[in-house]
Order: sequence, then structure tokens, then C-alpha cells
Amino acid sequence: MIADYGYDYLSVILIVSFGCLFQMIFERLLQATGRTFYSMITQGTGAIINIILDPILIFGLFGAPKLGIVGAAVATVAGQIVAAVMAVIFNIKVNKEIHITFKGFRPSGKRICNILFIGIPSVIMMAIGSVMTFCMNKILVVFTSTAVAVFGVYFKLQSFAFMPIFGMNSGMVPIIAFNYGAKREDRVIQTLKLAVMYAEIIMILFMIAVQIFPVPMLSIFSASSDMIRMGVPALRTISISFIFAGICIICSSFFQALGSSIYSMLVSFVRQIIFLVPCAYIFSKTGNVNLVWWAWPIAELASVALSVFFFIRVRKKKFAFMEQ
Repeated sequence: MIADYGYDYLSVILIVSFGCLFQMIFERLLQATGRTFYSMITQGTGAIINIILDPILIFGLFGAPKLGIVGAAVATVAGQIVAAVMAVIFNIKVNKEIHITFKGFRPSGKRICNILFIGIPSVIMMAIGSVMTFCMNKILVVFTSTAVAVFGVYFKLQSFAFMPIFGMNSGMVPIIAFNYGAKREDRVIQTLKLAVMYAEIIMILFMIAVQIFPVPMLSIFSASSDMIRMGVPALRTISISFIFAGICIICSSFFQALGSSIYSMLVSFVRQIIFLVPCAYIFSKTGNVNLVWWAWPIAELASVALSVFFFIRVRKKKFAFMEQ
């Protein structure tokens, strides 16, 4: 079908990749100057265009050609291109702190290294998450496929709690970075305290909701009786880790804001690879799947301790700059 319409997989992948790249670059410029509202508009517009065009181009609605899978690809490309163009326009029109020009541009090895030093740990953190998910599926499938399904439901439910915190992080990072550069230690600490407080409120409220309403939450995913029987204790046990997760997420962004993303990577590695997976594997050997879920609170508790240790280290090292 793709060949019939003159498309090929490689072309679609390249176009989507370039669209994502331009959209991401210019959205990050908006976020870096604290204009997250405009980056929200670009992301939302791209997603809405994709959602609207998908059924129209896939099924040939309203007189459009019935393109099938090609229609989904075209809808994705259209959404990415519109979002990327909007991001460029917003940077030109409203982002007065940044003036984009290639006049006198020369690649700088030092700056490239600085970018990679901050960016590579983020890439590794994503890879660590994939490795953890693979390992946990292997551990849980030994029990039943229902255990794997419960694990998948947990991942979907946790996004409702984590997304507001990730959004808050997008606003927190430039504030901390600006004030660090301005040598305003008081504002850096105040921002961090407020972020931790709000993150903990969100996580504790979500934990309480999970403890009280685990069955309705599982029912959203058309859970069977076996899944509810296994999922209720699983969600209640894993949700205990939310108390610690809020602090870890904020600390991770705090390290990145100060250019110490290596610490974020180490915390993520220790939490998921050193504690979570081994603990889950050891508990699985007991034959009791309910014990496996305790690996999450244990791993989060360890990551909190490591985050606090790195925070003390960063504060002594980085904050000395603000005292000069």
C-alpha cells in the first residue's frame, strides 16, 4: 500500500525525525526562557492535528482518499510539521532573549562537549528504563501473564501522578538555572523547597487515592477478576513508593538544572538496576508474587538516600560559585 502511494518507510521515518528534531529544539528554547505556555501550545496543536487527521486519512472520510497505514503516517508528519513551524514562529516573535542567526557561526568543540555531558546521561536514563521494563516482564511472566498485565496497568496509572510533576519540573529547571547563574542561592533553595512540597502533596494524594480506590482504577482497564485479585495488593504496595518518588524526581531535575545530570543518571541506575530488578528477582524466588511488588518501595527509599547524598555534594561544590 505504501508503494502504491509513492511512499516508503525510510522517507516517512526521516520526515518525522526531522520534524521531531526541529519541534524539540525550538520547544526547548521556549522552555529555557520560561515560556512553557507556548511550548504547550505547539505540542498540543501537533497532537490535535494528528488525532483529527488519523481517522480522516486512514478511512477516507469527508472525501479524503482512503490511505490506510499511509494515512496515519501522513497525519503524523502533518502534525509534526505544523508544530515545528509554530515553535519557530514563537521563538522569533516572543522569545526576545534569544536571537537566532547563523552569521559568524562556528562549531565549538567545548560547547558540543558540554551539551553531550548534560544530554548523554538523559539518553542513558531512558535506556535504563527500557532495560528495567524488560527485566521486570521476564520476572513477572514466570508467575502469570496477569502479573505482567498488572505491571502494565501500574505504569499507565502512575503517569497521572507523574505528569503534573514533570510539568512542574519544566518550569522549575529554568528558574533554578537562571538564579544559579545570577548567584541567588536563596531563590534556588526556595524554588527547590516549593517544588518538593508540591510534588509530595501530589504524590501523597495519589497514593491515598490508590489505597482507597484500587478496584475502580483497575476497572478502567477492563480488569478480570483474577487481575483485580492480584492488582489490588500490587497497587497498594507499589503506591507506598510514591512518597519517596516525588523527592527523587525533583532532585533529578535539580541536578540537571545545575549541569550535574550525571547524578540524575546514577540515581536512576541505582534505583532501577541495582535495587529494583535484583530485589524483584530475589522476592520472586519465594513464589509469592505479592512480595515482588515490595521491590518498588525499597528501590525508591534507596534512591532518596542517594539523592540526598548527591544534593549535599552538589550544594557544597556548586554553591561555592555563588559565594565568590
